[in-house]
Amino acid sequence: HAILSTANMFKILFFVVVLMAVNGRPSDPYAPPPAYPDTPAQYQFDYAVKDEYSGQDFGHNEGRNGYDTSGSYQVLLPDGSLQTVEYSVSKDSGFVANVVKGR
Repeated sequence: HAILSTANMFKILFFVVVLMAVNGRPSDPYAPPPAYPDTPAQYQFDYAVKDEYSGQDFGHNEGRNGYDTSGSYQVLLPDGSLQTVEYSVSKDSGFVANVVKGR
């Protein structure tokens, strides 16, 4: 005669699984999401590619401080000229671009 019958082992196993499930759930599943500070965006980047073999010539730079963003990008056009777009963005004026075709 076994100390624990199969039926008793299943009862104990079921109890352990239920206990783990109850303890594993969050204490308040409807807790508010975490609050993140409202800090102004700040970044700066630039890159450039000039490959004589393939004829690629382009680049981009941009900087942002809060609502004010400015930058430029340039690309080599099929006619061989380099087009540059200088732009700025602010909270009040929106996107302002100046397109210059040179070279």
